[in-house]
Amino acid sequence: MRSAEVIAVGSELLGSTRTDTNSLFLSERLSALGIDLRIKSVVGDERADLATVLRQALERTDVVVLTGGLGPTDDDLTRDVVSEVMELPMSEDPAIVEKIRARFERRGLTMPEVNRRQAMVPRGAIVLDNPNGTAPGLFIDHQWQGRGRRIVILLPGPPRELQPMFDGVCAGPLRERAGTERTYRTSLFITGRGESHVEQKAQPVYSRWRDRTPPIATTILAAMGQIELHLSVRDTDEARAKATLARAKEELLAVVGDDVYSTDGRVMEEILGDLLKERGYTIAAAESCTGGLFTSRLTDVPGSSTYVRASVVAYAYEDKTALLGVPTEMLNAHGAVSEPVAVAMAEGIRARTGADVTIGITGIAGPGGGTPDKPVGTVVIAAIVPGQPAYVRTYTFLGGRAMVKFQATQAAMDRVRRMLTLTQRGF
Repeated sequence: MRSAEVIAVGSELLGSTRTDTNSLFLSERLSALGIDLRIKSVVGDERADLATVLRQALERTDVVVLTGGLGPTDDDLTRDVVSEVMELPMSEDPAIVEKIRARFERRGLTMPEVNRRQAMVPRGAIVLDNPNGTAPGLFIDHQWQGRGRRIVILLPGPPRELQPMFDGVCAGPLRERAGTERTYRTSLFITGRGESHVEQKAQPVYSRWRDRTPPIATTILAAMGQIELHLSVRDTDEARAKATLARAKEELLAVVGDDVYSTDGRVMEEILGDLLKERGYTIAAAESCTGGLFTSRLTDVPGSSTYVRASVVAYAYEDKTALLGVPTEMLNAHGAVSEPVAVAMAEGIRARTGADVTIGITGIAGPGGGTPDKPVGTVVIAAIVPGQPAYVRTYTFLGGRAMVKFQATQAAMDRVRRMLTLTQRGF
């Protein structure tokens, strides 16, 4: 069993108010068994559509997981369609009926007869107990139409019912059939470079890995404020797989280098917080366009009170002067979004708090307020770190207001990271 497909069933998932989150959980659990999720799809409560998608899934993958559509109503069609497509007749399981009846009785209710539908079981299926709901799950291991062995797993849609049920499947019948090969992964998180720049450096390295034994699969993803490089390898030996990935990571670090801020899954605010703790430094921020987001991200990390001193959000000219000491003549001469003002903000918060590391951020997050000289997305970041000259740079970020604010905080954190760990250099 090496490949899997998830089919989320329910017309509500095709609207704008509900999303399929179960596939994220299922992908993680399948991966731990060495089974790669290849495709996921959402199908409404239409018998013909679900039958078509299920047949396609059975033709191309080893494991098919269906979520939802196991309720007692007429539009809960998952059991019926699986029975039809796999040509497995169903019969009522009296034990399931009694469990459902007892569940209603514990609440002082009589079980409606429609709930008997939930006790219908395809021939040969293993029934998966559901202590958190009325709908049991089903595990089917079947030779399908001469195409080989297929596993089909039917799970209820609510996560509180699905997750413990699938964990039991992973620890039991699915693990027994998954084999000894597992998938191992590692990731590099990069900031300060665009996707194409990272690809230009990394592609000559990872293109060679496809011909290795075992081959290393590589995925490059552009996310807000960063680029992600994900590496994976399949192997029967955990130590050998981890050694393979460690060597591959070192090869990438040799070419991507200083732009990599995390190789162990920690996010930027955790990386920066750990650096501040290691050096015994405190930090304070003077923020304008980011509205406190820089400090909010820092304080999302448990234990950040040991290094976060203070934050001042000063939007108006008069508050930049009153709270941070930015000279009025400087604001009038250069404007609030300028390098002199950003430096003055960082110096002002340092003078008022005594923090070792200080940041000044000022800019135009949009959607209004831009000019030809300073368009929306213009952000100026200043950073002061002990033993180094003040750093200041004007950035231009793309995207809407939220994206500009996040990218500004990511760039500010990354600049402090570089100043604390690397020799000062421009980029």
